[in-house]
Amino acid sequence: MTNYVVLVVDDDKDIRDGIEIYLKNEGIKVLKAKDGIEAIDLLNEQEVHLIVLDIMMPRLDGIKTTFKIREKKNIPIIMLSAKSEDTDKILGLQVGADDYVTKPFNPLELIARVKSQLRRYVTLGHFEGKNKMINLNGLTLDQEAKEVAVNGDAIKLTPTEYRIVELLMLNAGRVFSINDIYESVWQEPSYNAENTVAVHIRKIREKIEIDPKNPRYLKVVWGIGYKMEK
Repeated sequence: MTNYVVLVVDDDKDIRDGIEIYLKNEGIKVLKAKDGIEAIDLLNEQEVHLIVLDIMMPRLDGIKTTFKIREKKNIPIIMLSAKSEDTDKILGLQVGADDYVTKPFNPLELIARVKSQLRRYVTLGHFEGKNKMINLNGLTLDQEAKEVAVNGDAIKLTPTEYRIVELLMLNAGRVFSINDIYESVWQEPSYNAENTVAVHIRKIREKIEIDPKNPRYLKVVWGIGYKMEK
């Protein structure tokens, strides 16, 4: 995990410092910010591979910060919040977060999620024995460049959205259940994953489909799951 840089953004100094201790024990370099404005300034100045971002902060909260970050960058974002309601989790995922941890959290769980996101972000798109370029009726995926395009127009996807699209395109025609998608992409056991996966699917459709309500590519198979049309 050396050479990785994680930006920890939280208005609580004790939380920032605590997360820093655990990350440094893994050999990860840590940058810290107390709000979204400081975070964006740091992102403009230094290379960052992942962000741990609190939702409730002064000046610029985590939701608005994520929205601004996603205008330019697709690095993984893990959101933190004291709120446990599903609506807050969904909102975070809707604006582009890749994962969500509720306070109070087990530091070891957070670090495990950070390491998992970093591994997938750095190795994104490398599947042995698979083609580098996949084309499904105008929807193309370039595994080498880690890019998705529709009729030649590049689509901006978050790392998690990309991994979902890649999984489904590599297995076009195969139906994946919500649990299949979650465990393949997040690489951890699925538990109450319905909202998490559904939000990502909806965001993907909004980006790749001309009419998201009548999708051409990403189809739902009612009562079973999702598939990418051949």
